Amino acid sequence: MANIKSSKKTILTSEKRRTANSSFKTSLKTAMKNVELAVEKGDKAASVEALNLAFKKLDKSVSKNIHKRNFASREKSRLSNKVNSLN
Repeated sequence: MANIKSSKKTILTSEKRRTANSSFKTSLKTAMKNVELAVEKGDKAASVEALNLAFKKLDKSVSKNIHKRNFASREKSRLSNKVNSLN
């Protein structure tokens, strides 16, 4: 355990950030999974809606420095290709 007051504060804030980031990552994974499930069902409208939500969450994760830009770009491309494969 830290002895310095600022170090103790840093530990508290980093723990808060860790739990918030963990929660956000879970919601992002769920959003991406919802896109894939909608594509498996073959529902074009539902998959486009889920894709929009997933894009929003991916952009938010990049702006919050939870994920790197390339990760978001790669996942967007992967999910878009799956949705576009539906006719």
